[in-house]
Amino acid sequence: MTTLGEITHAVRDDLERRKSAIPQAQLEQAISARQEGRPFSEALAGPGIGLIAEYKRRSPSVGDLPLAGEPVGEIVRAYERGCAAAISILTDGPHFGGSLDDLREARANTDLPILRKDFTIDPYQLYEAAAAGADAVLLIVATLARDELDRLHTEAQNLDLDCLVEVHEAAELEAALEIDADVIGINNRNLSDFSVDLQRTFDLLADIPAGKTVVSESGISSREQVEELERVGVDAVLVGEMLMRSADPEQACRDLVENEEDTQVY
Repeated sequence: MTTLGEITHAVRDDLERRKSAIPQAQLEQAISARQEGRPFSEALAGPGIGLIAEYKRRSPSVGDLPLAGEPVGEIVRAYERGCAAAISILTDGPHFGGSLDDLREARANTDLPILRKDFTIDPYQLYEAAAAGADAVLLIVATLARDELDRLHTEAQNLDLDCLVEVHEAAELEAALEIDADVIGINNRNLSDFSVDLQRTFDLLADIPAGKTVVSESGISSREQVEELERVGVDAVLVGEMLMRSADPEQACRDLVENEEDTQVY
């Protein structure tokens, strides 16, 4: 089984290669010419529970996903038609088969806010994300020291990037609150053994103060689960593998987030 430590080690190695290939100054030049960003956090704060629909090609535990061979733009457009509030693009290459090219293709095919989902450990990755058209980045508390988390969070804000700050236990939640993260993701996956338990969201939610946007991640595959999360105050869910296994990703999105009242014809 691939560990979180192994993944971040591979990320560091790949990061050094990218830094050598594209200097940060080149990324800064691209950022200066980009269009105004799309507010990721605001997209999740609308009425009802929002869906962050994810495109990912593979996972270390299950290998390639059925829709991995389909064009990114086609899948992203299906997600948008299916009422997704935002898009997540998994760009890690070594373990998930993704790339910034996937993000750029997604950006060219949707006006929805886009989250760059990756193992962000260095400010250079923030510049990559902004230059490629992302509106938000993922910061995983378990992979960062407190000062690193604070520095990356601040630098992202300076680049007009929202942050989804991901936690999976109480100490990590405390760190997210210390930096005053606006959007907090609760990962239902145990990052040590990769087991999934939706109860993790319910347990940690009680300690999150009002005014924060809360996203539940991993292990969500049914409308019933989404409704249960919505009842307790979760603002959005992030779903990837279930959608990437679907024969009809547009309908799969609708099935997750639409109430019967939404589709009733008067």
